[in-house]
Amino acid sequence: MKCEILPERCIACGLCQALAPQVFDYTDEGIVTFIDEPHALQEFIPEKEQSEVVQSAKRCPAHAILLHNPL
Repeated sequence: MKCEILPERCIACGLCQALAPQVFDYTDEGIVTFIDEPHALQEFIPEKEQSEVVQSAKRCPAHAILLHNPL
């Protein structure tokens, strides 16, 4: 599964990092980034982390997380 983040939509609520701390991090301004690739806007998600990322995308109030080929 590929995950795409849209930083321009992020409202810095912290929900995605709370649900998937092994995948998501934040800039100094509180905008979502990927923990392993802070400058990337897309990343392939390992199978063991996919369910948490799916929940993050579903619950993101700003729809700043998009999934391609979700579970």
